[in-house]
Amino acid sequence: MERLVRFRGFCLGFALSVGVVGCSSQYDTRQGIPPADPQVSQTLPKKEKEMAKKEYEKVVVRRANRSPIEGTIVHYEEFPSELIRVRPVNVWLPEGYDPASSDRYPVIYMHDGQMMFDHDTSPYAGMDVFWDVDKAITKLVRNGEIRPPIVVAVWMASWAKGARGAEYMPQKVVTDEVWQLLREQELGFAVEEGGQKLSADNYLKFIVHELKPFIDATYRTESDRGNTLVMGSSMGGLISAYAVAEYPGVFGGAACLSTDWRHGDGAVVRWLGRNLPSAGTHRIYFDHGTETYDAHYGPFQQQMDEVMRRRGYTPGEDWITLRFEGADHSPRAWRERLHIPLKFLLGTP
Repeated sequence: MERLVRFRGFCLGFALSVGVVGCSSQYDTRQGIPPADPQVSQTLPKKEKEMAKKEYEKVVVRRANRSPIEGTIVHYEEFPSELIRVRPVNVWLPEGYDPASSDRYPVIYMHDGQMMFDHDTSPYAGMDVFWDVDKAITKLVRNGEIRPPIVVAVWMASWAKGARGAEYMPQKVVTDEVWQLLREQELGFAVEEGGQKLSADNYLKFIVHELKPFIDATYRTESDRGNTLVMGSSMGGLISAYAVAEYPGVFGGAACLSTDWRHGDGAVVRWLGRNLPSAGTHRIYFDHGTETYDAHYGPFQQQMDEVMRRRGYTPGEDWITLRFEGADHSPRAWRERLHIPLKFLLGTP
Protein backbone atom coordinates (compact mmCIF):
# COMPACT_ATOMS: atom_id res chain seq x y z
CA MET A 1 0.00 0.00 0.00
CA GLU A 2 1.29 3.42 -0.95
CA ARG A 3 2.12 6.04 1.65
CA LEU A 4 3.68 9.43 1.05
CA VAL A 5 5.15 11.71 3.68
CA ARG A 6 6.25 15.16 2.54
CA PHE A 7 8.66 17.54 4.23
CA ARG A 8 9.99 20.92 3.23
CA GLY A 9 13.32 20.65 4.94
CA PHE A 10 12.59 18.32 7.85
CA CYS A 11 9.65 17.68 10.14
CA LEU A 12 11.00 14.76 12.10
CA GLY A 13 8.53 14.89 14.95
CA PHE A 14 5.72 14.25 12.49
CA ALA A 15 7.72 11.48 10.88
CA LEU A 16 8.05 9.78 14.24
CA SER A 17 4.32 10.09 14.86
CA VAL A 18 3.41 8.30 11.61
CA GLY A 19 5.92 5.54 12.27
CA VAL A 20 8.30 6.23 9.42
CA VAL A 21 11.36 7.54 11.22
CA GLY A 22 12.46 8.40 14.70
CA CYS A 23 15.11 10.97 15.56
CA SER A 24 15.61 14.31 17.24
CA SER A 25 14.32 17.57 15.77
CA GLN A 26 17.69 19.17 16.56
CA TYR A 27 18.62 18.65 12.92
CA ASP A 28 15.97 21.26 12.02
CA THR A 29 17.42 23.80 14.40
CA ARG A 30 21.00 23.32 13.33
CA GLN A 31 20.07 23.83 9.69
CA GLY A 32 17.91 26.83 10.48
CA ILE A 33 14.84 25.33 8.83
CA PRO A 34 11.50 25.69 10.62
CA PRO A 35 9.40 22.55 10.83
CA ALA A 36 6.97 22.23 7.95
CA ASP A 37 3.25 21.72 8.25
CA PRO A 38 2.98 18.11 7.07
CA GLN A 39 -0.60 18.65 5.95
CA VAL A 40 0.38 21.29 3.38
CA SER A 41 1.31 19.85 0.00
CA GLN A 42 4.37 21.39 -1.60
CA THR A 43 4.02 22.53 -5.21
CA LEU A 44 6.64 21.48 -7.69
CA PRO A 45 8.87 24.23 -9.09
CA LYS A 46 7.46 25.76 -12.26
CA LYS A 47 10.89 25.65 -13.87
CA GLU A 48 11.11 21.89 -13.34
CA LYS A 49 7.73 21.35 -15.00
CA GLU A 50 8.64 23.54 -17.95
CA MET A 51 11.95 21.74 -18.40
CA ALA A 52 10.26 18.35 -18.27
CA LYS A 53 7.74 19.34 -20.91
CA LYS A 54 10.39 20.78 -23.22
CA GLU A 55 12.74 17.80 -22.94
CA TYR A 56 10.19 15.05 -23.35
CA GLU A 57 7.26 16.47 -25.33
CA LYS A 58 8.39 14.59 -28.47
CA VAL A 59 9.22 11.24 -26.93
CA VAL A 60 7.15 10.55 -23.83
CA VAL A 61 3.95 8.60 -23.52
CA ARG A 62 1.54 9.62 -20.80
CA ARG A 63 0.45 6.74 -18.62
CA ALA A 64 -3.32 6.72 -18.67
CA ASN A 65 -3.52 4.13 -15.89
CA ARG A 66 -0.69 4.74 -13.46
CA SER A 67 -0.31 2.02 -10.89
CA PRO A 68 0.25 3.06 -7.27
CA ILE A 69 3.70 3.20 -5.72
CA GLU A 70 4.75 0.04 -3.91
CA GLY A 71 6.07 0.67 -0.41
CA THR A 72 6.45 4.15 1.10
CA ILE A 73 8.02 7.34 -0.26
CA VAL A 74 9.26 9.99 2.15
CA HIS A 75 9.78 13.22 0.20
CA TYR A 76 12.15 15.94 1.41
CA GLU A 77 11.48 18.97 -0.76
CA GLU A 78 14.59 20.97 0.22
CA PHE A 79 17.28 18.77 1.70
CA PRO A 80 19.80 21.17 3.28
CA SER A 81 23.47 21.23 2.39
CA GLU A 82 26.49 23.43 2.90
CA LEU A 83 28.22 21.79 -0.07
CA ILE A 84 25.72 21.88 -2.94
CA ARG A 85 22.45 23.61 -3.71
CA VAL A 86 19.47 22.29 -1.81
CA ARG A 87 17.29 19.93 -3.80
CA PRO A 88 14.59 17.33 -3.27
CA VAL A 89 15.49 13.87 -2.00
CA ASN A 90 13.13 10.89 -1.97
CA VAL A 91 13.59 8.03 0.47
CA TRP A 92 11.81 4.84 -0.51
CA LEU A 93 11.01 2.28 2.18
CA PRO A 94 10.14 -1.29 1.17
CA GLU A 95 6.98 -3.17 2.04
CA GLY A 96 6.94 -4.20 5.67
CA TYR A 97 9.41 -1.57 6.84
CA ASP A 98 8.85 -1.11 10.57
CA PRO A 99 10.97 1.37 12.56
CA ALA A 100 10.17 -0.60 15.73
CA SER A 101 11.54 -3.88 14.40
CA SER A 102 15.08 -5.21 14.66
CA ASP A 103 15.42 -5.48 10.88
CA ARG A 104 18.17 -3.54 9.11
CA TYR A 105 18.32 -2.70 5.41
CA PRO A 106 21.02 -2.09 2.80
CA VAL A 107 20.84 1.30 1.10
CA ILE A 108 21.09 2.22 -2.58
CA TYR A 109 21.91 5.85 -3.37
CA MET A 110 20.52 6.65 -6.82
CA HIS A 111 21.20 9.66 -9.03
CA ASP A 112 18.58 11.46 -11.19
CA GLY A 113 16.22 10.77 -8.33
CA GLN A 114 13.24 12.57 -9.85
CA MET A 115 13.02 9.76 -12.43
CA MET A 116 13.11 6.74 -10.13
CA PHE A 117 9.44 6.63 -9.10
CA ASP A 118 6.34 7.62 -11.09
CA HIS A 119 4.92 9.71 -8.31
CA ASP A 120 3.36 13.16 -8.08
CA THR A 121 6.47 14.48 -6.31
CA SER A 122 8.29 14.28 -9.67
CA PRO A 123 7.95 16.97 -12.35
CA TYR A 124 7.70 14.10 -14.84
CA ALA A 125 4.73 12.43 -13.11
CA GLY A 126 2.64 10.38 -15.52
CA MET A 127 5.29 10.30 -18.25
CA ASP A 128 6.75 7.03 -19.46
CA VAL A 129 10.28 8.00 -18.41
CA PHE A 130 10.55 6.31 -15.01
CA TRP A 131 12.68 3.43 -13.78
CA ASP A 132 9.82 2.16 -11.54
CA VAL A 133 12.39 1.18 -8.94
CA ASP A 134 9.68 0.44 -6.38
CA LYS A 135 8.02 -2.14 -8.59
CA ALA A 136 11.24 -3.84 -9.66
CA ILE A 137 12.46 -4.19 -6.08
CA THR A 138 9.11 -5.29 -4.69
CA LYS A 139 8.76 -8.05 -7.28
CA LEU A 140 12.26 -9.36 -6.61
CA VAL A 141 11.76 -9.26 -2.83
CA ARG A 142 8.42 -11.08 -3.05
CA ASN A 143 10.10 -13.78 -5.15
CA GLY A 144 12.88 -14.13 -2.58
CA GLU A 145 15.54 -13.07 -5.08
CA ILE A 146 17.00 -10.04 -3.26
CA ARG A 147 17.16 -8.53 0.19
CA PRO A 148 14.80 -5.55 0.58
CA PRO A 149 16.77 -2.28 0.42
CA ILE A 150 16.07 1.34 1.26
CA VAL A 151 16.48 3.61 -1.78
CA VAL A 152 17.70 7.20 -1.45
CA ALA A 153 16.94 9.04 -4.69
CA VAL A 154 18.85 12.32 -5.03
CA TRP A 155 17.32 14.66 -7.59
CA MET A 156 19.58 16.01 -10.31
CA ALA A 157 20.77 19.60 -10.61
CA SER A 158 18.54 21.41 -13.10
CA TRP A 159 18.80 25.15 -12.46
CA ALA A 160 21.05 25.90 -15.45
CA LYS A 161 22.08 24.24 -18.67
CA GLY A 162 24.95 21.92 -17.90
CA ALA A 163 24.30 21.81 -14.14
CA ARG A 164 23.69 18.05 -14.15
CA GLY A 165 26.89 17.39 -16.07
CA ALA A 166 28.84 19.67 -13.76
CA GLU A 167 27.85 17.46 -10.81
CA TYR A 168 28.22 14.09 -12.51
CA MET A 169 31.49 14.55 -14.45
CA PRO A 170 34.26 13.00 -12.29
CA GLN A 171 36.16 16.08 -11.23
CA LYS A 172 39.64 14.70 -10.63
CA VAL A 173 39.63 13.30 -14.17
CA VAL A 174 39.49 16.76 -15.71
CA THR A 175 43.01 17.99 -16.40
CA ASP A 176 43.55 21.00 -18.67
CA GLU A 177 43.87 18.61 -21.60
CA VAL A 178 40.63 16.81 -20.76
CA TRP A 179 38.86 20.13 -20.23
CA GLN A 180 39.81 21.14 -23.75
CA LEU A 181 38.42 17.87 -25.08
CA LEU A 182 35.17 18.49 -23.22
CA ARG A 183 34.94 21.96 -24.75
CA GLU A 184 35.53 20.53 -28.21
CA GLN A 185 32.69 18.10 -27.56
CA GLU A 186 30.51 21.17 -26.89
CA LEU A 187 29.18 19.89 -23.60
CA GLY A 188 27.11 22.44 -21.66
CA PHE A 189 29.09 22.21 -18.44
CA ALA A 190 32.42 22.45 -20.29
CA VAL A 191 31.64 25.79 -21.90
CA GLU A 192 30.44 27.07 -18.51
CA GLU A 193 27.00 28.14 -19.66
CA GLY A 194 25.16 29.56 -16.71
CA GLY A 195 28.46 29.98 -14.89
CA GLN A 196 28.65 26.27 -14.10
CA LYS A 197 31.85 24.71 -12.80
CA LEU A 198 32.59 21.09 -12.08
CA SER A 199 31.21 20.12 -8.69
CA ALA A 200 31.30 16.31 -8.58
CA ASP A 201 33.62 16.28 -5.56
CA ASN A 202 31.22 18.39 -3.51
CA TYR A 203 28.28 16.31 -4.75
CA LEU A 204 29.90 13.14 -3.41
CA LYS A 205 30.91 14.90 -0.19
CA PHE A 206 27.25 15.85 0.22
CA ILE A 207 26.17 12.23 -0.10
CA VAL A 208 28.90 10.86 2.18
CA HIS A 209 29.13 13.58 4.84
CA GLU A 210 25.65 15.13 4.94
CA LEU A 211 23.04 12.82 3.43
CA LYS A 212 24.30 9.39 4.52
CA PRO A 213 24.73 10.34 8.21
CA PHE A 214 21.14 11.60 8.24
CA ILE A 215 19.82 8.47 6.54
CA ASP A 216 21.71 6.17 8.91
CA ALA A 217 20.50 8.11 11.95
CA THR A 218 16.89 8.26 10.77
CA TYR A 219 16.20 4.88 9.19
CA ARG A 220 17.03 1.28 10.06
CA THR A 221 20.02 0.89 7.76
CA GLU A 222 22.98 -1.43 7.48
CA SER A 223 25.51 1.39 7.32
CA ASP A 224 28.68 -0.56 6.52
CA ARG A 225 30.46 -0.56 3.16
CA GLY A 226 29.06 -3.88 2.00
CA ASN A 227 25.51 -2.60 2.36
CA THR A 228 26.01 0.89 0.94
CA LEU A 229 25.52 0.92 -2.82
CA VAL A 230 25.30 3.51 -5.59
CA MET A 231 23.54 3.40 -8.95
CA GLY A 232 23.00 5.61 -11.98
CA SER A 233 22.75 5.74 -15.75
CA SER A 234 24.62 7.64 -18.46
CA MET A 235 26.61 10.32 -16.61
CA GLY A 236 25.00 8.87 -13.49
CA GLY A 237 27.04 5.78 -14.29
CA LEU A 238 30.20 7.90 -14.39
CA ILE A 239 29.58 9.43 -10.97
CA SER A 240 28.70 5.99 -9.54
CA ALA A 241 32.03 4.50 -10.62
CA TYR A 242 33.77 7.65 -9.40
CA ALA A 243 32.07 7.27 -6.00
CA VAL A 244 33.58 3.81 -5.51
CA ALA A 245 37.04 5.08 -6.48
CA GLU A 246 36.85 8.20 -4.30
CA TYR A 247 35.18 6.56 -1.30
CA PRO A 248 36.12 2.86 -1.41
CA GLY A 249 35.56 2.60 2.33
CA VAL A 250 31.98 3.88 2.03
CA PHE A 251 30.53 2.32 -1.14
CA GLY A 252 30.81 -1.43 -1.54
CA GLY A 253 29.06 -1.73 -4.88
CA ALA A 254 27.99 0.25 -7.93
CA ALA A 255 25.66 -0.28 -10.87
CA CYS A 256 26.54 1.81 -13.92
CA LEU A 257 23.92 1.52 -16.67
CA SER A 258 24.66 2.87 -20.16
CA THR A 259 27.73 4.62 -18.80
CA ASP A 260 28.64 7.56 -21.04
CA TRP A 261 32.38 6.99 -21.34
CA ARG A 262 32.64 9.34 -24.35
CA HIS A 263 33.16 12.43 -22.19
CA GLY A 264 36.77 13.46 -22.64
CA ASP A 265 37.26 10.61 -25.13
CA GLY A 266 37.44 7.89 -22.47
CA ALA A 267 39.29 10.01 -19.90
CA VAL A 268 37.26 8.52 -17.05
CA VAL A 269 38.25 4.99 -18.09
CA ARG A 270 41.92 5.95 -18.05
CA TRP A 271 41.60 7.59 -14.63
CA LEU A 272 39.79 4.57 -13.19
CA GLY A 273 42.61 2.41 -14.49
CA ARG A 274 44.84 4.15 -11.96
CA ASN A 275 42.37 4.75 -9.13
CA LEU A 276 39.68 2.07 -9.01
CA PRO A 277 40.11 -0.08 -5.87
CA SER A 278 41.54 -3.51 -6.52
CA ALA A 279 39.25 -6.51 -6.35
CA GLY A 280 38.36 -8.09 -3.04
CA THR A 281 35.84 -5.80 -1.36
CA HIS A 282 33.64 -4.34 -4.12
CA ARG A 283 31.05 -5.43 -6.68
CA ILE A 284 30.62 -3.44 -9.90
CA TYR A 285 28.06 -3.76 -12.69
CA PHE A 286 28.27 -2.21 -16.17
CA ASP A 287 25.99 -2.45 -19.19
CA HIS A 288 25.07 -0.73 -22.43
CA GLY A 289 22.71 -1.10 -25.36
CA THR A 290 23.40 -0.85 -29.08
CA GLU A 291 21.08 1.95 -30.23
CA THR A 292 21.10 5.78 -30.05
CA TYR A 293 23.81 7.07 -27.68
CA ASP A 294 24.57 3.55 -26.48
CA ALA A 295 25.77 2.61 -29.96
CA HIS A 296 28.99 4.53 -29.22
CA TYR A 297 29.82 2.99 -25.84
CA GLY A 298 31.06 -0.46 -26.83
CA PRO A 299 34.74 0.34 -27.53
CA PHE A 300 35.05 2.40 -24.34
CA GLN A 301 33.38 -0.33 -22.28
CA GLN A 302 35.86 -2.85 -23.67
CA GLN A 303 38.66 -0.62 -22.39
CA MET A 304 36.93 -0.46 -19.01
CA ASP A 305 36.60 -4.25 -18.98
CA GLU A 306 40.36 -4.49 -19.42
CA VAL A 307 40.77 -2.15 -16.45
CA MET A 308 38.60 -4.49 -14.39
CA ARG A 309 40.74 -7.48 -15.31
CA ARG A 310 43.95 -5.66 -14.45
CA ARG A 311 42.51 -4.67 -11.08
CA GLY A 312 41.80 -8.33 -10.34
CA TYR A 313 38.01 -8.48 -10.80
CA THR A 314 36.42 -11.74 -11.94
CA PRO A 315 33.57 -11.73 -14.48
CA GLY A 316 30.37 -13.10 -13.01
CA GLU A 317 31.63 -12.91 -9.45
CA ASP A 318 32.46 -9.36 -8.38
CA TRP A 319 32.06 -7.72 -11.78
CA ILE A 320 29.59 -7.96 -14.66
CA THR A 321 29.46 -6.23 -18.04
CA LEU A 322 26.42 -6.88 -20.22
CA ARG A 323 25.48 -5.78 -23.74
CA PHE A 324 21.80 -5.52 -24.65
CA GLU A 325 21.20 -5.84 -28.37
CA GLY A 326 18.62 -3.34 -29.63
CA ALA A 327 18.41 -1.41 -26.36
CA ASP A 328 18.60 2.37 -26.57
CA HIS A 329 19.61 5.14 -24.17
CA SER A 330 16.37 5.71 -22.27
CA PRO A 331 14.71 5.21 -18.89
CA ARG A 332 12.40 2.65 -20.52
CA ALA A 333 15.41 0.54 -21.50
CA TRP A 334 16.92 0.82 -18.01
CA ARG A 335 13.58 -0.06 -16.42
CA GLU A 336 13.38 -3.25 -18.48
CA ARG A 337 16.73 -4.54 -17.19
CA LEU A 338 16.87 -2.99 -13.73
CA HIS A 339 16.26 -6.36 -12.11
CA ILE A 340 19.66 -7.59 -13.32
CA PRO A 341 21.92 -5.14 -11.42
CA LEU A 342 19.59 -5.35 -8.42
CA LYS A 343 20.06 -9.12 -8.27
CA PHE A 344 23.81 -8.76 -8.75
CA LEU A 345 24.18 -6.27 -5.88
CA LEU A 346 21.48 -7.54 -3.51
CA GLY A 347 20.89 -11.17 -4.45
CA THR A 348 20.15 -13.71 -1.76
CA PRO A 349 22.40 -16.80 -1.43
